Amino acid sequence: MNFSPLAVIHPEAKIGNNVIISPFAVIEKDVVIGDNCLVYPHAVILNGARIGKGCHVFPGAVIAGIPQDLKFAGEITTAEIGDNTTIRECVTINRGTASKGKTVVGNDCLIMAYSHVAHDCVIKDHVIIGNSTQLAGEVNIDDYAIVSGGSLVHQFVRISKHVMIQGGSRIGKDIPPYTLIGRDPIVYCGINIVGLRRRGFTNDQVFLIQDIYRTLYTRGLNNSDALRAIETEYVSSVERDLILNFIKSSGRGIVRGSIDEL
Repeated sequence: MNFSPLAVIHPEAKIGNNVIISPFAVIEKDVVIGDNCLVYPHAVILNGARIGKGCHVFPGAVIAGIPQDLKFAGEITTAEIGDNTTIRECVTINRGTASKGKTVVGNDCLIMAYSHVAHDCVIKDHVIIGNSTQLAGEVNIDDYAIVSGGSLVHQFVRISKHVMIQGGSRIGKDIPPYTLIGRDPIVYCGINIVGLRRRGFTNDQVFLIQDIYRTLYTRGLNNSDALRAIETEYVSSVERDLILNFIKSSGRGIVRGSIDEL
């Protein structure tokens, strides 16, 4: 067992094989840690934490702290981390409330230093959260999204797949898939071509996504008319349907287009 005698580990915590727990780390009772994890000095893993395999939890990180929500009444909830995810220095991930019961960070994510993931957030797989980014409660971030450092994300916002968001952004609207978002206040700045190429999207897929967003943002149509045009002018595909369904289901409305393009 690679547990430092200077760590504080509750005897009933469930800890997998080949886990390294460094000096001055704290592991509470209702904690599950999967195989091959590394918990650095001064990391604090509190009741309700569920950590998958191969994760690294860096110094000063706090996982499963109680929610910063005045409606929280002490209910039993969890903060769940997937496999092969890295939690860097001084990250805080709060557990859920009665609303959803859990906060979730998926597989192969990187949560950089000083970031905060509030109660009931759902972060899916391969997501990167930049340094000092702050996620309010019940934010949803889909696969392969990148939220660059110093960004602020309003509660209930949804950020879709393959999105790239500029550092320092203030995000109060939903961010549709495949987009590049920047400026202040934030606007649609094109599609995330570099990210899509890296993930194997073909030229035909990239051109289709670009064309759909031209219809949405540059033809002078309101959202309802633009969605009807997209639905009738483009055959069904994974890309078209993801864009359409995301926008149709948006409760907060989507980010606006750049003035330069309108």
